[in-house]
Amino acid sequence: MNTSLTFTIYQSANELPENWNTIANSTIFLQREYFEILEQSCPENMRCFFIGVFQNNQLVGVALSQFLDLNKLESFGERDKCLKTIIRNFAFKRFSSHVLFLGNCMLTGENAYTFLDFIPFDEQIKVLFEARSSIERMLKKDGIQIHLRTSKDFSKAEKEKINQTPFGSVFQFTTQPNMIFSIPEHWNNEQDYINALSKKYRDQYKRARKKAEGIIKRKLALEEIEQNEALIYELYHHVAKNAPFNSFFLSKNHFSSLKKIWKDHFLFYGYFMNEKLIGFNTLIKNGDTMDTYFLGYDDAIQREKMLYLNMLYDMIAYSIKKEFKTIIFARTALEIKSSVGAKPETMYGLMEHKNPIINYFLPRFFHYLEPKTIWQERNPFK
Repeated sequence: MNTSLTFTIYQSANELPENWNTIANSTIFLQREYFEILEQSCPENMRCFFIGVFQNNQLVGVALSQFLDLNKLESFGERDKCLKTIIRNFAFKRFSSHVLFLGNCMLTGENAYTFLDFIPFDEQIKVLFEARSSIERMLKKDGIQIHLRTSKDFSKAEKEKINQTPFGSVFQFTTQPNMIFSIPEHWNNEQDYINALSKKYRDQYKRARKKAEGIIKRKLALEEIEQNEALIYELYHHVAKNAPFNSFFLSKNHFSSLKKIWKDHFLFYGYFMNEKLIGFNTLIKNGDTMDTYFLGYDDAIQREKMLYLNMLYDMIAYSIKKEFKTIIFARTALEIKSSVGAKPETMYGLMEHKNPIINYFLPRFFHYLEPKTIWQERNPFK
């Protein structure tokens, strides 16, 4: 039997084979509906490519690739104002503004690809890198020269398998870890979570809940999301631009597109004070895993009302009630996520620059320019 793998690059979810979701059943983020969402509402500086991998004309694997044009970005992030940040921003604009991802830069975790189990791992990686090179040639025909090629996110086990392939020589990097909250099977409600906390963190919980008095939390339907779209984007944008580093900003219709297509798989919670929307968070149901997604808030109220911490508690309470096994809290705000019980999981990526001189010094450049996060891991449980 011929075991060689072939691939097809798609740029529209309408073009995907009928059995796409059968192969992509391991994660909602590789399924047709999510790709429809990306088509309708991906960031302005992004183009998405959907990769179908075939063996003997049968679909055996699916993957996502994204091209980012950092020249179109209004800001890389405004939190850190120092010489290193200025150098980093200049370097990206001048030498690495065109980035091709194998994977999803909008998410944290293993959402880049999935294959049927009988396809050997080295063949999976080989065909995906071939597909990425094909996308690179497609972009070149459009006058776009790729500077930086990146693949993400890989677990430690996945990284060790990559090391056994020819691609193990590519520069491997880590950034902030994925913060993961595991829900014990015997927990049935929020009170079980509270009971498991040590006194210090029970007091933190009580203090946060007391601070939030006067704030009303409500699940928003599609119509309300659309009606509040401008304010929602303003709240999101305030948080996003104050991050240490950004490679994209969401489009204004992103949340309404998610709700329109995913319906009850996407949850949008608004936080109101005096009937005004002052914050929101979003959740995505992904099998037995709850993925936390983007959020936004008025910073002055957030500080006064401990709004972000209360959002984390609300996400935990809902996930326990609905019997999810895991919550993916993703990157950023590591210490506060740790303080509610999330544990760090190191994720890995591969990176290579088209310029051989820059590529040689890439490990040094990366470690110098990467935004540093100093945090202390907490253990809130007894």
